[in-house]
Order: sequence, then structure tokens, then C-alpha cells
Amino acid sequence: MREKLVLMNRACVVCALFLVLGVSIAAQTFDAIKSQVKVHVLENGMKFIVLERHEAPVVSFHVYADVGSANESYGITGISHLLEHMAFKGSKLVGTTNYEEEVKVLEGLDALYEKIKAEQAKVNLDEQTLREMKEKFEALRLKAKEFVVNGEFDDMFMREGDRSLNAFTSADATQYVNSLPSNKLEFWMAMTADRFQNPVFREFYKERDVVIEERRLSLETRPIGRLVEDFLSTAFKAHPYKHSVVGHMSDLESITRRDVEDYFRKYYGPSNLTVSIVGDVGSAEVFEMAELYFGTIPSEPKPEALRTKEPEQWGERQAQVVAKSQPILIMGYHRPDVRHADSFALDALANILGQGRSSRLHESLVKDKKVCIQSGVFNGFPGEKYPNLVAFIAVPSQGHTSEECLELIDDEIAKIKEESVTADELTKYKRSTVKAMLSRMKSNGSMAELLTYADVVLGDWQRLFGQVEQLQSVSVEDVKRVAKMYLVDEHRTIGEIVPEGK
Repeated sequence: MREKLVLMNRACVVCALFLVLGVSIAAQTFDAIKSQVKVHVLENGMKFIVLERHEAPVVSFHVYADVGSANESYGITGISHLLEHMAFKGSKLVGTTNYEEEVKVLEGLDALYEKIKAEQAKVNLDEQTLREMKEKFEALRLKAKEFVVNGEFDDMFMREGDRSLNAFTSADATQYVNSLPSNKLEFWMAMTADRFQNPVFREFYKERDVVIEERRLSLETRPIGRLVEDFLSTAFKAHPYKHSVVGHMSDLESITRRDVEDYFRKYYGPSNLTVSIVGDVGSAEVFEMAELYFGTIPSEPKPEALRTKEPEQWGERQAQVVAKSQPILIMGYHRPDVRHADSFALDALANILGQGRSSRLHESLVKDKKVCIQSGVFNGFPGEKYPNLVAFIAVPSQGHTSEECLELIDDEIAKIKEESVTADELTKYKRSTVKAMLSRMKSNGSMAELLTYADVVLGDWQRLFGQVEQLQSVSVEDVKRVAKMYLVDEHRTIGEIVPEGK
């Protein structure tokens, strides 16, 4: 028995030593990467962050526009995502056979659409007049189409070897991604500068219909989509995190091309764009080309910071969606933004409670008691830049209910509030998180994404490399403290799908 205890103690010492050494090695690795990052800010405010890596002749590009659905107001919800779609439609040079003639038709379309909206808003609208205007509008739309070179922007990148051409919109940001052979650096510069300096939002009304259909398919015809939308609109009373990224249907149906142009001018100025370039490039050459291609873009003031803050929640809220579906439970607790000192303790709490097959909720609800077929915890939902949610999800198994799942989740939360987590659980979280950080940094594309995220959301790209120390400082008492502080019933929202007929 004594020998067994000695072996166990030695194992604990080895584990602790491994963690300390692992964190130390990671810190050294982070310091090495950090020392190679170079930054240049143009006079117009556009920032370029470069990390040279010459192992392979490829380079990843990441443009971070500091605008997402959280920046939208009523009447134009969904416009950030719609603008992302339009950013692939080309410019005055790309995507058209004759821009001078095309723009005349586009301006005619915009003017006619405004007249159609005005007619539709009348109490006693003239059906004949409206029908004639719609027929003329369709004729103009077809005329505009004659000038369009379909997919020319995408095709040009693909021909030059881009296999990562993409973009995505979230609550916090809109991001544009490319990956090219390193000898295509100037091609990317020329194309991207043209994209953001001379955009033409052609085929707008067609693309708007695509986004409208996307909303139907992702939200309105899917019970889980409806649940998430109603859950967020209930959890957030004031903050625009309450809006879905895809926007409200009535807003999508009424947004105009001029709305998008105005939104672009406000949020796509150079001071609101951060570029990260990682791969086989020279930083001096990048900065010289950036001055040449982007330095001529007129400077614009950075958009005003979001004013609205979510007020304190005064009691538990509930949202229900009745649908032909199995029951699904979502529960969210308010938490501060990602820059807060408690962020890593909250991340550890979410990980230990509900991330992975060895998490407490999976072990209890899915594996042992079998009341769920799926459980999980999401930290930083639906965004991280502003105060957000720690969100729980549970899908009851056949014969079980959301109420049972909620009761068992509450039990697991209560255990952490009373006892905290174990040292082994926290050590496992720290190891896996450091490993994941290092793994992401190995990829040029992921590293470029991390650098822009850290610079905009965390406030400085250098803070990316201080996260190991922040992570290491989290204690089991910290996890217990944040569980008691943030996982409070009065500050939570519960959403559930109720099967029809139940």
C-alpha cells in the first residue's frame, strides 16, 4: 500500500512537472514566433501584420473588417452578411464588360426601386402603376445582366492557384481569406485593393434573393434555427447580439443597393481593416506594396464604438418554439467580454463541464444516466467582443424530457459551486488548450486569423502570445468563483423546442 502511494505521488509530481515544462516550452515557442512578427500602419490607418515563414512557397492572406451583425440597426439587419456576398461581385474593372454603361443601368434600377417602395407604402396604392414599375424594373435588371461577367473575381483567383478563397460573417466581424503561391503577392495586392477601393455591387437584387433563401433554409424551415433566433432575442434585451447574422426577413426584403453602399463607406474604411499575411513573403516587400496599392485609399474616421450595453437581467427568462421536432434545450448565462480577467476561468469551466466526451455533462447525462443523446457547453456565444453568454445545449433521448436534462445540468453546476473542479481536470484543460494553440499556429491560415483576431478583439496582436501565462494562472478556486458569480439562475435564459402536441 505504501509503495502504491509513493508511485501515485511520483505520478502527480511528474504530471505537474510535465505541465510546467509544457507551458514553458510553449512560452518559448510563442516568444520565438512573436519576435518574427512585423507590423506596418499606413497613413490612412490600414494595418498590415506580417509573419515570414519560408518552409513552403505559399502565403495566406486574412482581411479582418471590424464589422458584424452587432453593428447593425433595425431596418438593415443582415446587411453585413449581404455585403460579404456582394464583395465577390467585382469592381469597376473586374466582373463587367463595360462599367460606364453598366453603372447607368444600375443607377436607373436603384431609382426605380425607390419609387416601387414608395408606391407600396401608400395606403391606397395603384396596382396598375405598381405592376408597370415592376415590369420595367425586371427589364432593367435583365439589361444590367448583359454587362456582367459571371464569377470573374473568383475565377481570377482560382486560376492563380487560390484554394482557400472564402469569406464569413459573424456577430463581431466580416473576414476575407485567400491562400496563394508566394509569387502571387502582387496579384493579391492589386485585386484586393481594387476590391475595397472600387467595389460594384452588381446583381444586388439577385444576390439579396439568395440570402433571403438562405434565411429560409437555415432558420425558418429548421426548428433548431428558430430556437436559436428566439433564444438570442430573449437573452439579449438591448444589445444587438439579439439579431441573427442572417437578419430579419422584412429587413432583407427591403434593404437596397444604396443601403449597402452607405454601409460599406461607413465600415470598410482603411482604419477599420486589419490585414495579416503569413507565409513565404518578405515583410519589407509587403509593406512597400501595401503603400503602393492601399496607401492611396482615402482615410476615413474609424466608426463610432457600439453604444448599447446589455443591462443587468432581473430574472430568469424563457423562450419556447413549438415544432415537429424532438425536444431540444438551450440555456445561457450572461458573462463579460473576452478581454475580462475571468475569461480563461470561464473557458476552463465550460470545457470541464461540457466540452468533449470526458466532460462532466457527457459522462453524467449521456453515458451514465442516458437521459441525453447530446450535451455541450459553448463559451462566448454568439460573439466574444462584447459581453456574451456561456450556453448549454442538451438533446433529450427518447422517453426523456428537457426538464430532466435541466435538473441534471443544475446538479452538475451546483457540484462545481460547492466543490470546484479537480486539479486533474484543470491540468487536462490547460494541456489540451496549449496544445490546440500551438497546433493552430502551425497553419499559415489559422495563424493569420489569430493575429487579426488578437489585434482587433483583444486590442493588440501581441496579446495573443501572453495567453499561456493567463491560462497557467487559473486555479481551481477561480473556476469555483466564476461558477458562483456567473451561473446564476436570475441571469439565465432557457430556450426549448416543444414537440407539437405535447
